[in-house]
Formats: sequence, C-alpha cells, structure tokens
Amino acid sequence: MASSMLIGAENRLAFSTRSNLHGPHFPKIGVVSPIRARTKTLVPNCSVSAARPVSQPRFIQHKKEAFWFYRFLSIVYDHVINPGHWTEDMRDDALEPADLSGRDLVVVDVGGGTGFTTLGIVKHVDAKNVTILDQSPHQLAKAKEKEPLKECKIVEGDAEDLPFNTDYADRYVSAGSIEYWPDPQRGIREAYRVLKLGGKACLIGPVYPTFWLSRFFADVWMLFPKEEEYIEWFEKAGFKDVQLKRIGPKWYRGVRRHGLIMGCSVTGVKPASGDSPLQLGPKAEDVSEPVNPLVFLLRFLLGATAGMYYVLVPIYMWLKDQFVPKGQPI
Repeated sequence: MASSMLIGAENRLAFSTRSNLHGPHFPKIGVVSPIRARTKTLVPNCSVSAARPVSQPRFIQHKKEAFWFYRFLSIVYDHVINPGHWTEDMRDDALEPADLSGRDLVVVDVGGGTGFTTLGIVKHVDAKNVTILDQSPHQLAKAKEKEPLKECKIVEGDAEDLPFNTDYADRYVSAGSIEYWPDPQRGIREAYRVLKLGGKACLIGPVYPTFWLSRFFADVWMLFPKEEEYIEWFEKAGFKDVQLKRIGPKWYRGVRRHGLIMGCSVTGVKPASGDSPLQLGPKAEDVSEPVNPLVFLLRFLLGATAGMYYVLVPIYMWLKDQFVPKGQPI
C-alpha cells in the first residue's frame, strides 16, 4: 500500500470514531455506477486543521514507524497485498472515472508506492508526463525497477504538502494512500490546489466495513473512511461533479461488509483556477513526541494482528465465492 503521509503522533491520530451507520450494510449507493454528490459545495473556513481524533491505538502512528514498516513490506507488497485487494482488473476499473484520455496529460500519482497504479496510468498517458510521489524511498525503489515507468519522474514527498505548483497537473491520482493520512481533508485540499482548471482528481481507497469483527480490526489498524466522508471531503475542498464508484475483485460479490483495502474510486473536477477555497490552519501532527516502548509494543501487536486479518479476508471471501450459489450475496 502506498503511503505518502502517515498516521500522526500518538495523541493526535488521524482517525475518528464512527457512528450513524446505515443499518447492517453500506449506504444504498450504486455498486457499479458512479453517483452524483450534492450539488451545493460547502466552503467553510477553518482556523485550525481538523484532524480525525483517535478512537483506539494503531500500529503506524509516526512517519518514522511507517518508514520501517514499508522498508520491509516493500519487498513483498506486489506479491502479498495486491493479489487480494488491488488486482489489475480493479485498478483499470477504478481509473476509468479519472478520464485519462490523452497521452500528453500531466499526471501526478500521489502515494504511488511501488508503481502498481502507475502502470495502469501509463497505459493511457506517456510516462514522461507522469510523476510518482511517495514518502517511502523503498517503495519508490521498486517503482524505478519497472521498465514501463523508467521515464516517470520519481519524487519523495508528502501527500498533505505537495511539492508542485498550483494549477500544475491535468490529473491527480492517489490509490491506497489516504488510509495513512493524518488529515484526509488537507490531502484532498492539496489535490485541488495542484490541479489545473477543469482538472480531475481520482482518489482510490478503502471503505469502512459493517461486519463487527472487520470494524474492530479496521479501527485498530488504519483509516477506513465511510463513503459519505469521501464525498464530504471533496465537496469541502471545492470540487464539483463529485462521484463515487464502488470497486472490488470479481469474486467479491454483494455488499462488501468485510471491507477491502481498496473499496471505492472517488472523482471530482476543479471548477476554478487557483488554490482551494477551503482554508486550513497548521498541521496538528507532531512526529517528534517520544513513544513509550510498552505502548509501541502493544500497538505493534494489535497492528500486526489486524494486518494479518486483512490478508486473510480476501482468501476467506474467495473460498465463499466457490461454495455459495451464484446470485446470492456473500
């Protein structure tokens, strides 16, 4: 999983308690077809960045922790995580709303990691026009090894403080990165800023599960936003024509109550040049705060258990697909 911006300091985690679930399933949003969000755009002024408050301890809470996490995960990421949660078919389906319609488009892939999503982008856009940004040099090293990405620009950077000029790109893509952002609203605001007038952002990420055990492990591990939260973040940043499309492996049919690391693709169009109308204050993250070793060990054990759970979920769902009669939700 690509991670441009990692979970904030121990007492300032970018997660929230969840409430107001819509019954035992996700909100009734078209499973395949995109939906149109509310037409009114909210443009509040915030004096301080509103990071998501902590509800439970998580494994990765600082950039330094994440650095070492991806130092080792990058070795097997393409072979262990992607097959269950982010297949080539899913990638192409999720990128379709991004409207990658020209070889000359300027594209930034934020949280591009090992370049798996970028491989889908360069099917439609010349690699020389694509920039892969990630905070993990180990993930980016894997991307550099892929022949189709040799001409891409490689940048180490922060999803919530992008090193690109305002009105720079035609397309903004971010897949499997938002779950690590301390302040998702800030990251999406940055997506708005770097796009040109009429440019489109495409953000791909997980959706909060409704099955109780999956909810528990999601809260222990990392950020799983609700579908309506994605739409709200895009609208507040100033995007128009906000749409959400559910994605998943072909064998993961029905309401995806167990959760996927990649569960939806959200797009929005930048309606005016310049910065986002949403004003945010300074970041709340403090990565220099010392960590209690015992607390870190507890977070590590909980996080490792949650990570293993989400490795097993797609295997479990694949087995169910083999035995549950076709046409019945699983």
